[in-house]
Amino acid sequence: MKNKLKYIDLFSGSGGFALGFDNKGFQNVFSIDIEPSFCETYKYNFPKHQLIEKDICDLSDSEITYLKEFYEIDVVIGGPPCQGFSMAGNIGRKFINDPRNKLFKEFVRVVKLVKPKFFVIENVARLYNHNKGETKNEIINDFQNIGYKVECKILNSADYGVPQVRKRIIFIGTKLNQEIIFPEKTIRKYLTVKDVLNNYPPLSSGEESSIPNHVAMNHSEQMLEKMKYVKDGGNRAEIPENLRPKSGDIRKYIRYKSYEPSVCVTGDMRKIFHYEQNRALTVRELAKLQSYPDDFVFKGTKISQQQQVGNSVPPKMAEAIAEAIIRMSENV
Repeated sequence: MKNKLKYIDLFSGSGGFALGFDNKGFQNVFSIDIEPSFCETYKYNFPKHQLIEKDICDLSDSEITYLKEFYEIDVVIGGPPCQGFSMAGNIGRKFINDPRNKLFKEFVRVVKLVKPKFFVIENVARLYNHNKGETKNEIINDFQNIGYKVECKILNSADYGVPQVRKRIIFIGTKLNQEIIFPEKTIRKYLTVKDVLNNYPPLSSGEESSIPNHVAMNHSEQMLEKMKYVKDGGNRAEIPENLRPKSGDIRKYIRYKSYEPSVCVTGDMRKIFHYEQNRALTVRELAKLQSYPDDFVFKGTKISQQQQVGNSVPPKMAEAIAEAIIRMSENV
């Protein structure tokens, strides 16, 4: 790349998508998010980026035009929150017309106004088959109506060096007359939980360390007593019957499998314990399962930090997507 490709990051969160694109040499023009603690993390880790902390619905067309005034935008990236398609009882209701999906419409508005060469949308995999595929088709049609060719695929983050099975639908659109390229797998053998977590210093319940965000959660004695019976990759069935919980969240009382990639990291991973130590994973360890580097620091409360990590696009996966955009740009 002779000149740096320029990107805009919508719904930027803590910055996993941005980090992947930065690592591949892209230049950020501006990012936007509404959550204060997410923005605090973003500002700390991307001090040279222009972050707009406000509701995207309140970002006017003229503001967007001003923010990109001197740049031709190569790509708009983001994962607009879309609640409508995942709610029960809305089969037959058009995704585009559901008011809960107004943020998706905002993504379309920015693309229409900015006219980037490419755009990338990331969302949960179940969107692919939702409403018998109609939801996916509505999204594609909305962009086709403003002059973009669009394709989508389900990608697994583990294929790109992320130690986690995280399947996400990726939409890539272009207004150029060319083939759309999706990232190719970058590794042959999946990284496991133990591969990436084994070097962190061990912690007990409630213990802190000098490593940023590597602070163990406080657990009740009752929880710790039960969990000491659960082995690597095990579950509540290993707890003696007289102590075993009879009801409640089935995701409780399980341990990570050290010998496999992690299950999908979400905003609340307090229920799954370390494969070996008697505690839940720290924010630092969860971030590692998302492929964040150790010098990336999360701000805000511990609950917010977990949400930031769980909501992220894994940086390594973002790098693979960025590489695909570079390849398409070189074919122009």
